[in-house]
Amino acid sequence: MCGIAGFSGNYPESLLERMSVSISHRGPDDMGIHYSRDNSIGMAHRRLSIIDLSESGKQPMWDSEKRALIVYNGEIYNYLELRSELREEGFTFRSESDTEVLLNLYIRHGPDMLQKLNGIYAFAIWDSEKRTLFLARDCLGVKPLYYHESDMGFIFSSELKAILQEPGVDRMLSPAAIHNHMTYLWCPAPRTILESVNKLELGHALLVKEGKVTRKWQFYDLPYDLEIDKLTQEEAIVEVRHHLEMAVRRQMISDVPVGAFLSGGLDSSSVVYFANKANEGQKLQCFTIGFNDDFSTHEGMVEDLPYAKRVAEYLDVDLHTIYVGPEMVDELETMIYHLDEPQADPAPINALFISRLAREKGIKVLLSGTGGDDIFSGYRRHQALLMEKYWQWLPKSYRKALRVVAEKLPKKNMKSRRFAKAFQFADLNGDERISSYFHWNTPNVLWGLYSDEFREDLKKVQYKEPLIESLESLPQNIPAINRMLYLEGKHFLADHNLNYIDKMGMAAGVEVRVPLLDIELIDLAARLPVQFKQRGRVGKWIFKKAMEPILPPQVIYRPKTGFGAPLRSWLQKELHPILEDVLSERSLRNRGLFDFEMVNILLENDKRGRIDGTYTIFSLICIELWCRIFLDNPMPGPSRIVH
Repeated sequence: MCGIAGFSGNYPESLLERMSVSISHRGPDDMGIHYSRDNSIGMAHRRLSIIDLSESGKQPMWDSEKRALIVYNGEIYNYLELRSELREEGFTFRSESDTEVLLNLYIRHGPDMLQKLNGIYAFAIWDSEKRTLFLARDCLGVKPLYYHESDMGFIFSSELKAILQEPGVDRMLSPAAIHNHMTYLWCPAPRTILESVNKLELGHALLVKEGKVTRKWQFYDLPYDLEIDKLTQEEAIVEVRHHLEMAVRRQMISDVPVGAFLSGGLDSSSVVYFANKANEGQKLQCFTIGFNDDFSTHEGMVEDLPYAKRVAEYLDVDLHTIYVGPEMVDELETMIYHLDEPQADPAPINALFISRLAREKGIKVLLSGTGGDDIFSGYRRHQALLMEKYWQWLPKSYRKALRVVAEKLPKKNMKSRRFAKAFQFADLNGDERISSYFHWNTPNVLWGLYSDEFREDLKKVQYKEPLIESLESLPQNIPAINRMLYLEGKHFLADHNLNYIDKMGMAAGVEVRVPLLDIELIDLAARLPVQFKQRGRVGKWIFKKAMEPILPPQVIYRPKTGFGAPLRSWLQKELHPILEDVLSERSLRNRGLFDFEMVNILLENDKRGRIDGTYTIFSLICIELWCRIFLDNPMPGPSRIVH
């Protein structure tokens, strides 16, 4: 697990050095740079040594014939099988690394190599014979990859901040991306908050020649167009349990100790069980977070720590806990800096604290339970979607009235907030309504918050709802719940959860793996009948049944909770000074994105409980802080975070 950066074009070697320094947290163990003025190619690598810790695994790495050069971030879980196949075909190896397997696989198959990989990766390969740069991002988008293209050439990196080490990169904000961040709290790929920088979509690849993208293609898509399997309930339970175990075993491969996140929920507890089983008699080191106050009661959440302790004792694993309190807010700007994007969710701070603790304990690899909700159907919106059968037959005028009633409910109560969210787009139809479940703000609310100037900029953009656009690629006969799961994997996972899991782990020098997103497990989950995923009010039904012989029922069927923080309380207390600064009249007018008077009305209505504006307000804060960190500094770096 590492950080990569580079370019094809007329850029100086000094740019490579600056890019490398800006992502040094991703690879504290080693670094390497290749620069060729004659070929107009530069490649930089920061190494976190996980497999083959020797000098033989150093990057950038050439193949034995000096034809291809690679920089690579990730892990190929089936690299041992691939290496055996290549050896049978006459290839030799100088190292034990999966990096060299990728190189030889490219020499043998070219870009078709992508069909053979099971892993998490973002890489760039310079082919000196074809004079092309070949880049790819893994099937689920676990590893990030950003790029910029201009008349000067092509620049890429694991993190956006490295691209901004080139002063010639245009810093113009993207109106569509700002609108996306305000709508979803994150921005769907390929957009980023900057017009001039894109993120490569999951399962996509690029060919670059002489500083220009000559080809872009999709080599993998989430398999929700597959025919549904006719498995019996018993057969499905056995298959799910088997694939879970194989996925975890596959991702235990490492030359350094492997640990795990443990929240005490179904997902992380299942991963920990199978990881501990595969750990050959050594106790698995697990990590969780505890809070020094009663924060969970503020948000109507169930605290994880008691469940994590219970699971650790039940499975006989070592549990390390970091206890935190309101001082977490001090890490907000650090979080935004490392995320590269103004994601309005405090959960990444939790991941950052846990990753730091793991690194302090000598653990460089953590297994995460991320993905279970997204492939087996575990979010409240999945339940709400299936409950539509009780009211979607109503005439549109009645559904509109239902939406109006929901909007008028008081927002201080958690249940009324959830009811209002479930029906806020009741009058929409089909894919529009499916995509609306991902909205945190309605277009009407957002339009009122924007400044006159920004509204005009947004009008000029030929904007199309990105999630609806993604659903257009699916056949119309795909069930609604699978259409929503397609959006979970393609966007919510890749653009939100996986982005912060990777960035927060790497900020602490820790690699995070996600066994529940193994491509073979995803393939199985996509083919399962809908009733095996969501059965009435029980989400992840088949997953829970598969783990019933293994985990205690109070863990499997515990109340659903988020990996969050007391954001509503923070905005009234610890975050209030930051709020008053970044949402002040001077700040908002200088930035020109939002209308000061309308933001004030939002703050007042939220304070009086007329609306729940918590995440809208937090979005405004995160966008302004992002602008201060990345736009108000010519070359953003950790020492230049604005306080």
